[in-house]
Amino acid sequence: MEPDLIRFYLDENLSPEIAKQLAQHGIDVIRGPLGVADIRHLQQATALGRVLCTRDRDFLRLHAAGEQHAGIIKGLKRHTIGDWVNYLKFAHSICSPEEMRNNVEHLFRVDY
Repeated sequence: MEPDLIRFYLDENLSPEIAKQLAQHGIDVIRGPLGVADIRHLQQATALGRVLCTRDRDFLRLHAAGEQHAGIIKGLKRHTIGDWVNYLKFAHSICSPEEMRNNVEHLFRVDY
């Protein structure tokens, strides 16, 4: 693992196909377990130094309440697997762990 590259933690509400495609591009990504409370997902991602990726707005509330984290990337239900893969590849190429720490980014469409 290179310390200047962000790593991802996918919330259970995201397709495993996203993790599969990112891994094929050499990006370090894991999926959180099913049935875990949001705060536990955020705590686990933070402990592992991973940016949490989710569609769940509850993580925005946790951020607003002052929960520390390694970063959150928030998307919408309308975002496709391809949208997620392209955006996370883009974020991986331009963001450092330090830049992501305690920041929230909102997924937008990245077409290459």
